[in-house]
Amino acid sequence: MTNIVVTGGSGKAGRAVIRELIAHGHKVLNVDLVPPAEPLCHFLKVDLNDMGQAIDALQRATGTVERRRPFERPDAVVHLAGIPAPGLAPDATTFQNNLMTTYNVFSAATLLGIQRVVWASSETLFGLPLTREAPAFAPITEDHPTLPENGYALAKGLAEEMARQMHRWNPGTSFIGLRISNLIAPEDYPLFAGWQDDAKVRQWNLWSYVDSRDVAQACRLALGAAPVGAHHCIIAAADTVMTRSSRELMAECFPGVAITRDIGRNESLQASVLARQLFGYVPRHSWRTGG
Repeated sequence: MTNIVVTGGSGKAGRAVIRELIAHGHKVLNVDLVPPAEPLCHFLKVDLNDMGQAIDALQRATGTVERRRPFERPDAVVHLAGIPAPGLAPDATTFQNNLMTTYNVFSAATLLGIQRVVWASSETLFGLPLTREAPAFAPITEDHPTLPENGYALAKGLAEEMARQMHRWNPGTSFIGLRISNLIAPEDYPLFAGWQDDAKVRQWNLWSYVDSRDVAQACRLALGAAPVGAHHCIIAAADTVMTRSSRELMAECFPGVAITRDIGRNESLQASVLARQLFGYVPRHSWRTGG
């Protein structure tokens, strides 16, 4: 049984991750500023902008989880805390908060000798909302240029570099950043019907999405992955949000963009191939089947 700290565990992704980890026998500590709506595990209120609080949270040897079992010093961290999207706060506020909280969590993990940090990077690094520049190619892979268009995306890109350098300084801590697509909870699936008449409504991320339960699966698998270093990989659903074919959507909205390989009718235009290679991620959930 492994002890896992989940930062931002009260949020949409965090709740799904905590459920997944508990279901697979892990002990979990939720570190967040906001108490959870549903108490799934022990909760610790922490401001991760404060380095001292971040270190305290990651070295904590007290507290309780379900059935009053003690939570011991964590073996790994899933870092999901932060302002979850651009436009929810002033750009400078988002940049400062997300970069500093991530710096503090990464620093605390390396100082304490925690071996694995799995954390939320973002699809926004690929130039979303794809208005200044079209995608370089499709399906997008990790080889696509990073083209951050706002403070949120810029902070994610700098955090990826931070992970590379912190691993170089402290090889005992490895990082896996998940470039998570548009996060969709199962209760959001009825929204998809309203997107079908106009391809441009969702062209901003190549009609991509990912179910929160697949993000949870990806986090769990990445925690146990063999690769060391600092890796960053796309986490998306296997399909798009549209009933129209992926090739038809590209021809209408991005006619000059090369499709670099054969793709299925509704195949996602953000490819999760590297995540499958690194830790066996295969998306399980789709809006087409109701989840």
